[in-house]
Amino acid sequence: MRRITRIAAVCLAGSVLSASSSFAQDPPKDLQKQIDQVKSTLPKFAIPMREVGDRFQNMYFAAKGDNWALAAYMSKYMNGAMNPASVTKPDEYKTWKSFYENTFAPVTKAIAAKDFKAFEPAYTAAIGACNGCHAGMGYGFIKVVKLGAPANNGIDYKIKSNPGDVPP
Repeated sequence: MRRITRIAAVCLAGSVLSASSSFAQDPPKDLQKQIDQVKSTLPKFAIPMREVGDRFQNMYFAAKGDNWALAAYMSKYMNGAMNPASVTKPDEYKTWKSFYENTFAPVTKAIAAKDFKAFEPAYTAAIGACNGCHAGMGYGFIKVVKLGAPANNGIDYKIKSNPGDVPP
């Protein structure tokens, strides 16, 4: 009986492996079509960039109001908003990733230090970098300016907080 059970287990494992390797070699004909359909529903670059712009503007007013958690939150989710572009526009996403990790780093550092005197010039430099990037990618007609008021007026930007108050 043990021998029959062992033989059955080996046959079952062989069938599973055979079926899975067959699937890997010959996926269903409509699988790529389904993947392409799902991918086509994801935002490309413009829609996430709109969210980036709003969060970027709000970040300034949060930092100015000593709401450092809100500034950190805006920065974190500004970056996260671009995740769909890693699939839909991978070359442009690489440019974004480099911007956020390198050019934008002084802004992030100033937020972590709760240092508005360092934040303001870093933020202004980031605006210049954004505009240079837009021009370099053929979108010179998109020029970022520092708003006189936050993009979202429904938030209290003056709650005193620390950057580490943002949940993971």
